[in-house]
Amino acid sequence: KPGEQKHSKEPSSLQCMHLAVVACGDRLEETLIMLKSAVLFSNRRLCFHIFAEDSLKPEFEKKLNEWPSSYTKKFEYNIYPITFSVGNAQEWKKLFKPCAAQRLFLPVILKDVDSLLYVDTDVLFLRPIEDIWHILKEFNSTQLAAMAPEHEIPKIGWYSRFARHPYYGTTGVNSGVMLMNLTRIRNTQFKNSMIPSGLTWEEMLYPLYQKYKNYITWGDQDLLNIIFYFNPECLYVFPCQWNYRPDHCMYGSNCKGAEEEGVSILHGNRGVYHDDKQPTFKALYEVIRDFPFEDNLFQSLYYPLQSKFLDTVHTLCGRIPQVFLKQIEKTMKKVYENRVIVYLGANHRY
Repeated sequence: KPGEQKHSKEPSSLQCMHLAVVACGDRLEETLIMLKSAVLFSNRRLCFHIFAEDSLKPEFEKKLNEWPSSYTKKFEYNIYPITFSVGNAQEWKKLFKPCAAQRLFLPVILKDVDSLLYVDTDVLFLRPIEDIWHILKEFNSTQLAAMAPEHEIPKIGWYSRFARHPYYGTTGVNSGVMLMNLTRIRNTQFKNSMIPSGLTWEEMLYPLYQKYKNYITWGDQDLLNIIFYFNPECLYVFPCQWNYRPDHCMYGSNCKGAEEEGVSILHGNRGVYHDDKQPTFKALYEVIRDFPFEDNLFQSLYYPLQSKFLDTVHTLCGRIPQVFLKQIEKTMKKVYENRVIVYLGANHRY
């Protein structure tokens, strides 16, 4: 059926890197730009799991099918309706942002998927997905998910100042980029604050929401913080360059990993791709949005980006352009080298 396993070959899905996203309301373009950034830089096959309102499904199909075949052959996709397996669907749907709570149900819905990377729609990949996918292999025997800290500095972090519920660690974690070993999540009994014995992931979600719903501000992210507060051994914490947000530069640079290695995954929360508060974030979004698929990456992506960054040096985030450019430059060089090697290999005669 159109849009339901596009370009799908069953054996290939076993080799796929699975990427999940939830899109409701006006998030169509943002989601497509995120998927575009994933396809531009990754070399391994991708399986996209797009959870969307019914009205968005034809638009996703239309837009994805317009991409050139040199890129569509790199991925397959499924589009799913928004569904919640336990509790009141309308309550879940209205939690924090429209449909955001859908991510909590991924282990229940995607029963045949072993592991996946969940990202918010406002995420941009500045290096291949396989680089974060490798972190799954770093999990110890009890870890089943990975997220970055919500903040690097407790005294200015949101959770450490304002939270009225339990949260992970000293600053909480941000769920906008979340690696999940779904098999382990489905097979684990989670400690909780409701009953002495463990509960499965699905059993725990609705009672947990009922208990804390009057105390949570950030919806499903708060519920994930509560879960990992009671089960800290289950979480792998990856560094801030894998979920780099305006908070990491708008109060001064406070993500050491990004200063050293460059931003790996950009997370434009607070709507910064669509206003003028953080022009460095907006510049990256617009350059990837406007990049013609078949063009030269340096000429049509990197150089326009450098040019746009010159206009942002008056901002705190714009004062550190190398943080935003370092990883994307490295990634584009690799992509270019791979294409040259493939081209030479195809044309070389011994």
